[in-house]
Amino acid sequence: MRTLIAGVGALGGTIATRAIAAGIPIWLATRSAESARALRSTGMKVSGAGGSASVASVEAATMEEYEKADKFDLIVLATKAHDALDVAPFLARLLSADGTLLPIQNGCVSQLLYDRFGDKVVVGGLSNLGATMVEPGVYEQKNVGYLLIGELAGGLTDRVARILQALKGGIEVKATPNFSSAVWAKLLLNCSVTTIGAVSGQTMRHYIATSAGMEVFRNTYDEALRIALAAGVRPERMIVEPTPPGWDGARSSLGTNYAAWVEKIIVTYGDLKPSMLQDFERRRRTEVDFINGYVAQLGKKIGMSAPLNAAIAETVHLIEQGHIQPGSVRLEELARGCASMSEEFNGGSHFVKYRD
Repeated sequence: MRTLIAGVGALGGTIATRAIAAGIPIWLATRSAESARALRSTGMKVSGAGGSASVASVEAATMEEYEKADKFDLIVLATKAHDALDVAPFLARLLSADGTLLPIQNGCVSQLLYDRFGDKVVVGGLSNLGATMVEPGVYEQKNVGYLLIGELAGGLTDRVARILQALKGGIEVKATPNFSSAVWAKLLLNCSVTTIGAVSGQTMRHYIATSAGMEVFRNTYDEALRIALAAGVRPERMIVEPTPPGWDGARSSLGTNYAAWVEKIIVTYGDLKPSMLQDFERRRRTEVDFINGYVAQLGKKIGMSAPLNAAIAETVHLIEQGHIQPGSVRLEELARGCASMSEEFNGGSHFVKYRD
């Protein structure tokens, strides 16, 4: 299966390095000709969880340079979410007649591309791999995660089986017959673990140890779960059961069982530096509109408010714009907002009072 990986940041680069090192023929698409030349010159290497792997030479070029090349049977779309939506139409033209586009971004990207191109082109993907790009071509894998793929219409197909076989030997790839539910299982954690860590400038293990951190985590997760259930989604188990202990249909309740449930999440994500925090540090646009922002918009669409997720998205945008900085004060602001929440609240513009 002739395979192109579009995007060689932390996730795409880690996947590509392990796949090529395992003998899987992979082509790489980069943003610029300079990036492609650098990768061809230096090769790629990854260390950390899963062991070390390196490749001395790679096939790398800009996306545009592949327009006149042979078509691809599989394109793994590993760019940032907003870039994925922009480049997907061009990449679709690089596919063979029966080729597949496999987006692996957080949030709703697979669904948006499925709605645009249909089930003949798109297979959904998501990742629970934690990785950082030390420098271009050099990556550190932070956990032993995997790619999860599946048909957005549900079920297991021969196409999914062929993709599993094509990527076998690199990173672990699993299939699910219930991909949409799996997306929400990951989205619930992205909304809470990833974004809260980013706005606080801390790992989950650090922020969850504070009363404000626990309060914001619980309320963010609960709010997102309420929206999912109201929209008719039943998230499937990923790291933990998606419904927390003590769930009464609207809220979870603190206690020994809840603490044990949170601890299972910490084991996997507790020491990972949030990718969104890395975006802040590199002054890159984040994916919050596809995560907390998506939850807030979906809530509005079905007639439910999601003020905390809306406020978190607003906080992220203010950090992106340089108006405020990440830090524990952001948790305190959001926690005060949690305390003032009511069923009648609708919107988010006055949910949080920010301090410089």
